[in-house]
Amino acid sequence: MPSTTSETPSATTAERWGAAWGARASDWAITEEQQRPAYEEVLRHVQLNRGQTVLDIGCGAGSFLNICVERGARPSGIDASEQLLELARRRVAEADIRLGDMQALPYDADSFDLVTGFTSFFFAEDMVEALREAGRVAKLGAPVVIQVFGPPERNDLEPMKKIARPFFPTAGERTDKPAPPSLWKPGVLEQMAEAAGLTPRETFDHSFAYEYADEESLGRLLLAPGGLGALVGPEREPAVRAQIVEAMAPFRTPDGGYRLSNELHYLIASAP
Repeated sequence: MPSTTSETPSATTAERWGAAWGARASDWAITEEQQRPAYEEVLRHVQLNRGQTVLDIGCGAGSFLNICVERGARPSGIDASEQLLELARRRVAEADIRLGDMQALPYDADSFDLVTGFTSFFFAEDMVEALREAGRVAKLGAPVVIQVFGPPERNDLEPMKKIARPFFPTAGERTDKPAPPSLWKPGVLEQMAEAAGLTPRETFDHSFAYEYADEESLGRLLLAPGGLGALVGPEREPAVRAQIVEAMAPFRTPDGGYRLSNELHYLIASAP
């Protein structure tokens, strides 16, 4: 099924994804706040000291930037969605927040003590190039954190993703392009990092859960990632929402809410 995005064919991958994610920015920000355990897990593996500089690539509404401020660091964030960045600027006034493309970062080389990408690098047109840029702006030996989803069978969001994928901006494009690798498989991220000039240091997995109070909030908030609700359009939205709620039925809790557990896979690499 073709995407309903209004972006022109000449728009870059970053511009198209930025428009999509910005379509329901406020709803996405509610879910993004629930990712705090995933952010804190990273900070158990990398040292972040007061005064250090951090760049979060694909910073969204600024949830991780806020944690950096709490710890006394000096955060910067970049994202392709101006709507998400407006929320981030209001939430984290201390951060340097910019609109841009992760494959052409607007920062000098050797600028950051820590660079992170939380489920963001794989949205790049060329993930290796995005990782190369992350390494360029990181200081010598500084950690670059790459986070992706774990195996589908360990992610309760997978049924929703199957419903959503046909509507996304890149659906149906570049049929000659090889399918992306399963990034969670052993050695895949390491090979990509090495191709980008980074040195793999550590891999680990971590699980956390999204929680939704009821069917209404589940259906509404799961239409926000990637601007899914806007992409399906008002005529199809009720049917797609009903599909999502039905697919999430196995994760309903006794009180009528929903708990979706998801495993994430991480690689910490060192910048050259």
